[in-house]
Amino acid sequence: MPAAVILNEYGDVDVLNVVDVPRPAPGPGQVLVRVRAAGINPVEIKIRDGDLRNRWPSTFPSGQGSDFAGTVVELGDGVTTTEVGDSVIGFVHTRSSHAEFVVAEAENIVPKPDNVTWETVGGLYVVGTSAYAAVRAVGLTPSDTVVVSAAAGGVGSLAVQLAKHAGATVIGIAGPANHEWLTAHGVIPVAHGDAVDGDRVVDRIRAVAPNGVDAFVDTYGGGYVEIALELGVPADRINTIVDFAAAEKYGVQAKGNSEAATADVLAELAGLLSKGELELPVAAVYPLSDVRAAYRELARGHTRGKIVLLP
Repeated sequence: MPAAVILNEYGDVDVLNVVDVPRPAPGPGQVLVRVRAAGINPVEIKIRDGDLRNRWPSTFPSGQGSDFAGTVVELGDGVTTTEVGDSVIGFVHTRSSHAEFVVAEAENIVPKPDNVTWETVGGLYVVGTSAYAAVRAVGLTPSDTVVVSAAAGGVGSLAVQLAKHAGATVIGIAGPANHEWLTAHGVIPVAHGDAVDGDRVVDRIRAVAPNGVDAFVDTYGGGYVEIALELGVPADRINTIVDFAAAEKYGVQAKGNSEAATADVLAELAGLLSKGELELPVAAVYPLSDVRAAYRELARGHTRGKIVLLP
């Protein structure tokens, strides 16, 4: 039988189990995909821990994962938009992509570009649509200066590039190990809060943005909404995809994946990857059987880009 990640309770990585499950079957309007790669995301840690049970509760036993790329192996009734054997990128809302096979709605898959690796597109959906929505939320123009926190992370690395596509001047907050990558992508790097003793990230941002900051995209949390406000950024031009408490407290935006969770956006992002106009770094790949190790690395928070599972 095929394998899938299953958890039976909230907890740390030890609740993640790779077990044999019956091969799923697609219903009307659905397709069955043999998964070639599936991304992992920080929000899945919070869901697994139970930190977001009030926002996104789990029903156990539960699967895990939204991102995937793979090959269509079976069609449900009424599906005419794809064929068996097609290479596709897609997403599910059923927490089930960390598996050898996944059932997806046919409307939520798009063709995989031939010149982009499985690992890259397998981790595209959550980070790509989150970055797309966050950048769109702050309404960038070529005259704007925008700051992105965790600018080399999964979402941040795409957000800085999409902000550059909008013509803005982009400042990226990241550890020194990622400054060369940011500079190569036209982003002004600034060290994060604990990187320089006795210095403040606000002061470092002001040093490289003497005319002020117009917008702020927070992909990390941990006080960056307050930093944006201290920099004088209007609340309606601050967007966080993480700090929901700060969004409610200060009236800033909290638009992310759900605001851009469409096949059209996924196809647009895949097209940018195919044309070389967007890069999604892949930090590490793990076999599905090492899902616990993959999440341990993700939790350390020092990866550039995505961590991907290979079923």
